[in-house]
Amino acid sequence: MIAALAFYLFGFILIASAVMVVLSRNPVHSVLYLILAFFNAAAIFLIAGAEFLAMILVIVYVGAVAVLFLFVVMMLDIDFAQLREGFQRYAPFGAVVGGILFLELLLVLGAWQFSPDAQELRLSPTPSGATNTEAIGRVLYTDYIYLFQISGLILLVAMIGAIVLTLRERPGTKRQSVEAQLARIGAVENFNPGLGQGVATADILRRKLPEPPPEPQKIEHGGHH
Repeated sequence: MIAALAFYLFGFILIASAVMVVLSRNPVHSVLYLILAFFNAAAIFLIAGAEFLAMILVIVYVGAVAVLFLFVVMMLDIDFAQLREGFQRYAPFGAVVGGILFLELLLVLGAWQFSPDAQELRLSPTPSGATNTEAIGRVLYTDYIYLFQISGLILLVAMIGAIVLTLRERPGTKRQSVEAQLARIGAVENFNPGLGQGVATADILRRKLPEPPPEPQKIEHGGHH
């Protein structure tokens, strides 16, 4: 009874915080709601007996990813009002993509079938002789290895897209020009002296610095005028 009440409590807070991540106008508040959603998801994993997933969610996502999002949002000077200017123009395209994803989810849920051994698997989630972490590794890197690699590629594409969308050219910023550096002809002279020859015997003249002008001599005056 207590576990069921805790599950519904954490589930309700998780759904509410996920909705606020999308609806919040302040990006800093969105990241904070995302951290709250991660904590509640970790609590649900603990109730389900998946303590390894709960610790990974807290350590990796809350301790690294979400904090990185928060630092990036707070430190970068991003004009979010300018980013939202084209929202109305791209809203129909986004609605079409969202409708397609929703239809795919309906097709997946409609074709979902529970295993006949679901009750036994629920009572014994891990195989005998293996820890929780080892059981997750067996399933993830054997049965779902291709899906795991595809999800990594999708995250890579999302990261590149985020960098491209937020990259802006700022006037007055000094950047390295490799072409200009390589085109400096005559800036460096190469010599190939013979074996046993030094700098003087190879007739290599060093560039002398201009001598400083002579100091003016001080004229001493006598005591008579």
